[in-house]
Amino acid sequence: MIYGERVRLRAIEREDIPRFLRWFNDPEVRRYLAMYRPLSRAEEERWVDSLLTRREDIVFAIEVREGEGWVHIGNVGLHRIDWKNRVATLGIVIGERGYWGKGYGTEAVKTTLRYAFGELGLNRVELETYSFNPRAQRCYERAGFRREGVRRQALYREGEFHDVITMGILRSEFEGGNG
Repeated sequence: MIYGERVRLRAIEREDIPRFLRWFNDPEVRRYLAMYRPLSRAEEERWVDSLLTRREDIVFAIEVREGEGWVHIGNVGLHRIDWKNRVATLGIVIGERGYWGKGYGTEAVKTTLRYAFGELGLNRVELETYSFNPRAQRCYERAGFRREGVRRQALYREGEFHDVITMGILRSEFEGGNG
């Protein structure tokens, strides 16, 4: 387990698959993710099983304390890890809508960055987000990410083209005030 102040990150388990299916087949959750079509149980089972052998992807379940136990509210991952250049792409989903806008995403991102820079020795973490998702942009900025560029009209979603915003954070920036 990796602990933040209000969240903990744990390994993904096969028992999480029903939750993933509910989240990723919810159009309101999915619209903010790279995926654009509903997900089958077989696809999700293959993905979970593949996590055991992939060196370039590390994915955690995000849990928050509720009463005496913990509730799984989303996932956060470091993807396409380039071990030579020490770069990874961050992805996060808070699938439980009742937990949106409460700061759990920001804390999960900061906790993941602490792991990425402190434990894995990465130097840079980057991400992409969409112009129609200001809540995510604020989350990433609070975690220390800087806006680095815009890929104009690079996403087609819901019948329209949207900009894709690229953001990044360096280890030195994180250690200099966001860790």
